[in-house]
Amino acid sequence: MINKQFVKTKMPALFNFVKQQPFLFRVAKSFDRRLRARAYAKLNSDKKGYSQGDIEYLLNQAKAQGLFDYGWYSANQCRVFSCEQEAFEDYLTKGAFSCVNPSSAFDTELYYKCNTDIYLQGEQALVHYIRHGKAEGRMSPPATPKWHPKAIATTADGEATQHKIAMCFHVFYGEFIDYYCKALEKFPQSVDVFVSVSSDDLVEKAQQQFAACTKVNQVKVKVVPNHGRNFGPMLVEFAQELQTYDLFCHMHSKKSLYSGRAQTQWADYLGEYLLNDQHVIKQVLNHFRDSPKTGIYYPTSFWMMPNWVNHWLKNKPHAQKMAKEWGIELTEDFLAYPAGGMFWARPDALKQLLNKNHQYDDFPAEPLPNDGSELHALERMLGLLAEKNGYQQLFYYPTTGQFTHDDSFILAQYVNTQEGIRNQLSGFDHISFDVFDTLVRRRYFVPDYAKLLLGKSLVAQGLVNDAHEFVLQRNKAEFEVRKAKSFVGDVNIFETYTLLGSQLGWSESQSSQFADQEFAYDLAMIEPKDEMVDIFNELLLKGKRITVASDTYYTLDQVSLMLAKVGASVGYELLVSSDLGKRKDSGTLWPHIKDGLTKGKTFIHVGDNAVADAQIPGDFGLQNMHILNPLDKWHAAGWKNPFVGDLSLNEKQILKWGPLVSDFGRFPFLGE
Repeated sequence: MINKQFVKTKMPALFNFVKQQPFLFRVAKSFDRRLRARAYAKLNSDKKGYSQGDIEYLLNQAKAQGLFDYGWYSANQCRVFSCEQEAFEDYLTKGAFSCVNPSSAFDTELYYKCNTDIYLQGEQALVHYIRHGKAEGRMSPPATPKWHPKAIATTADGEATQHKIAMCFHVFYGEFIDYYCKALEKFPQSVDVFVSVSSDDLVEKAQQQFAACTKVNQVKVKVVPNHGRNFGPMLVEFAQELQTYDLFCHMHSKKSLYSGRAQTQWADYLGEYLLNDQHVIKQVLNHFRDSPKTGIYYPTSFWMMPNWVNHWLKNKPHAQKMAKEWGIELTEDFLAYPAGGMFWARPDALKQLLNKNHQYDDFPAEPLPNDGSELHALERMLGLLAEKNGYQQLFYYPTTGQFTHDDSFILAQYVNTQEGIRNQLSGFDHISFDVFDTLVRRRYFVPDYAKLLLGKSLVAQGLVNDAHEFVLQRNKAEFEVRKAKSFVGDVNIFETYTLLGSQLGWSESQSSQFADQEFAYDLAMIEPKDEMVDIFNELLLKGKRITVASDTYYTLDQVSLMLAKVGASVGYELLVSSDLGKRKDSGTLWPHIKDGLTKGKTFIHVGDNAVADAQIPGDFGLQNMHILNPLDKWHAAGWKNPFVGDLSLNEKQILKWGPLVSDFGRFPFLGE
């Protein structure tokens, strides 16, 4: 292939002459680009469903509209392409499932999120915009960086470092065998393959196709029961052998079956950056060589997942046994983990997990819930286990083509402004708000501080002996009332104090008085989440239908007083669990809200609890906006929880740190 470098080095006189003639120089450069594009097209006949004519048309249209920039794309992918067409084809492929952008003028992720029908149809974002979206008036926002990783240097030069590598595949859908084999043919070194399959029908296909792959040394195939999802087979069948390798890669066939078609983008995303993209894989292998303390690698969480994908959600209780066994303290609610359960690892980084003799009965049986099981917890424990063993986690961020040890991507989706929140909510007809840490906050942050203050008052009156013991007894009484109701519905504060009073020998009027006093202490500490209250009132003035919903033992009137104190007083519907007997966190309130929606009107709920205010309403098909509570935001800034363990109700700690946490978390997003 003749190119500029060849002419420059082999025929310097001709090169200098042409360079001095502007017209000829432009012609030469154009000729050079065409030659490279044609050579690339000839060597790369796989067009991912696009004809050569399609590619040329789309490239020309994208360039003419300022939507593809060869230099910009190359720089933002941190790689050198052989020609402009190769770079454009790279984007065509990755832009269907990844958060890469073709230029500063087009944001792939935002186009999908503003046009979810395009995503669900599996159409490539830029291709759709060029062919249909622009004419339809679809929004095409410029590329807006959400996260700037603290990048580390990696190398893709030369040959990839050779390791003893095991590829561990769990295959439920047979077409993934074709995908894995095709990717392995490009892999920079030979590997051993361990495959678990869901049926006898897949054994022969797996054995033949992997054995025929030139990069596979040996293959081992096992038929496994539908038990333990992808982790069960890996740990029961292959864990001991995996420990004899330098590195292993764990992958499984994955589809999301909804919207009338198989959604493969998440699997494509993980497959691309764990196995298929050899530019990325070469850097991964070299980094494992250069950094012996890197223990586990995976790309940052799939960008079309909810903001709260990196949250423990319902899974922390299921992780307690593993955490105790491995000596890991579970503190923060957000964490980095390989969402989707696919990753590269050094066996030593996960040695406690791999060393254990696993049986299928160790794992929960099907059917499993969408979330909240030992397997969902195990997925979240992998990064923590590697770190416990002294290793770092390595991440790849496709948007900038960079590798990093920086795990702050887990909260990158929570960058927003008051104007951004207002714009997002203004498009809905009916908006629902949570109360605590959404519209109101507590001056000292800790909810039980009001109970402690009441306990101190009762100690001074000689009615109890210890304020902290009183808080424990008061909370136990509430639990006993719930238990007496078989945990159906909810309780109010007066029911709790009636039982507590009978235990402590108080009169009925005393019990009621002390219930009021606890509320009074709490009310005195209530302050507004200023920006959220402003937005709340602006939406009311615009004529939006507003609902306020709270899981609380306070009564309807008590919650109304708290809201009035922060400036939210009229014009909304208030739903309180102690009054209705229905809760958000149990899922009983959402059908009630859903049944009350006006047909044809759009709805969204806003709240800070990732489960009760986001995950569960989402399960009911209700759109939601999850915001950060003050402690989440405190963690995001890199500060530790000052109220852990014995410090949870330490008054000196509360008075010192409570106002700082509360003030810092007043605005419930990052980037204000």
